[in-house]
Amino acid sequence: MTFRLEKIDQETSARAGTICTDHGEITTPVFMPVGTLGSVKGVLLRDLTEDVGAQIILGNTYHLYLRPGTEILGQAGGLHKFNGWSRPILTDSGGFQVFSLAERRKITEEGCTFSSHIDGSRHTFTPENVVDIERSIGADIIMALDECTPGNSDYDYARQSLDRTLRWLDRCIRRFRETEPKYNYQQSLFPIVQGCTYKDLRLRAAEQVSEKMADGNAIGGLAVGEPVEVMYEMIELVCDVLPKNKPRYLMGVGTPANILEAISLGVDMFDCVMPTRNGRNAMLFTREGVMNMRNQRWATDFSPIDPGGTATVDTTYSKAYLHHLFKAQELLALEIASIHNLAFYLSLTREARSHILQGDFREWKERMLPRVSARL
Repeated sequence: MTFRLEKIDQETSARAGTICTDHGEITTPVFMPVGTLGSVKGVLLRDLTEDVGAQIILGNTYHLYLRPGTEILGQAGGLHKFNGWSRPILTDSGGFQVFSLAERRKITEEGCTFSSHIDGSRHTFTPENVVDIERSIGADIIMALDECTPGNSDYDYARQSLDRTLRWLDRCIRRFRETEPKYNYQQSLFPIVQGCTYKDLRLRAAEQVSEKMADGNAIGGLAVGEPVEVMYEMIELVCDVLPKNKPRYLMGVGTPANILEAISLGVDMFDCVMPTRNGRNAMLFTREGVMNMRNQRWATDFSPIDPGGTATVDTTYSKAYLHHLFKAQELLALEIASIHNLAFYLSLTREARSHILQGDFREWKERMLPRVSARL
């Protein structure tokens, strides 16, 4: 994998670049739809490419490991062959999912033992076998195993957790270097910067991660309960240290406003379940604000869902029709809302890139922030 940095905004730290992988190029900033089980919920690959404009999607190591399992994925020739997606794929390390299983897991120096949420069976993730699992899944970009600490962790626990994550990183890198890709294309390993909300821990993590000279780097452990102002402070702190010539991936963040702010701080890659999860719950993101499609005000609004939207569904269907579908619990509502929200997120990052290249990103961002945050 290579990264070509094309322009840095003069008034902010926003960047435009291009990531090159064996499955194609990714222009940044970029939003990556989340395909937890190898599929983006309720969205066909055709719609992901034609309507949404997705360049890269995510798979979840924890979920894909449990089912269908690495044996079946290996027999299929990796996740690309299994799900039919021919563009780049990124897999997380499973660390966040294990973190969320607070009552079902035990973290030690060796790794993390946890109980499956499916059948209660016991499993262990180690830095070594997570690399092996991600090799079998076959993503273009894979994450190192980390521990995602809660946003309210005390300093001592956050320090111990970070120390362990950094030791795990060395083991991940060693395993990655002593193994080969399984499917005749290259993979890249990204370390993850942790450190909770403590400046000295985040700085130390960013410095040590930078020394690994990886193809790219991720920022994890944010948007997990800390105030949004603290999240931005941590992002800025870390981006000032991470190499400028490598892509920076902010994991699991967030709202359109979060993404615009993080772009201005120097982040290149984003993922979040909000577009599809919120869409399935009738929340639509638009350039004019956020709409709850179950609200009665939309019942007789026959205007397009989003006249300025980029997806076919935005002008094909009316607000009144989508309101009706949600009230009737029609499954098509979930599909329409998911496609719209994903297309909005992707178009927002594409537009950000355009304004970075034009040199007026800050002015555009300041205009967009109140609009995308408004409640309609």
